[in-house]
Amino acid sequence: MTVVKSKLLNQLSKNYPNFLKKDLEKFSNIILKEIKNTLKRGERVELRGFGIFSSKIQKARISRNPKTGEKVNTPSKKTIHFKMSKEMFKKLNNEKE
Repeated sequence: MTVVKSKLLNQLSKNYPNFLKKDLEKFSNIILKEIKNTLKRGERVELRGFGIFSSKIQKARISRNPKTGEKVNTPSKKTIHFKMSKEMFKKLNNEKE
């Protein structure tokens, strides 16, 4: 099962019925926007009990096209790295704390 933003908003509105759905959507948009902006600046985002997002720079390299075998120059780029917290790891693996 994948989690999409609409399903997340529906779940939030069920858990918090006294908040308007449009307010919950604004709130989630603000959080996601701040995470994106922080990663763009090269800083890390730590969500306690969930995990850490950080951006890393992948070096430029020469790769190959798997279809043709032709060599291709791949420029350097930023990638996102996620490391889950110990609490999340234990929940996923049904371990007791």
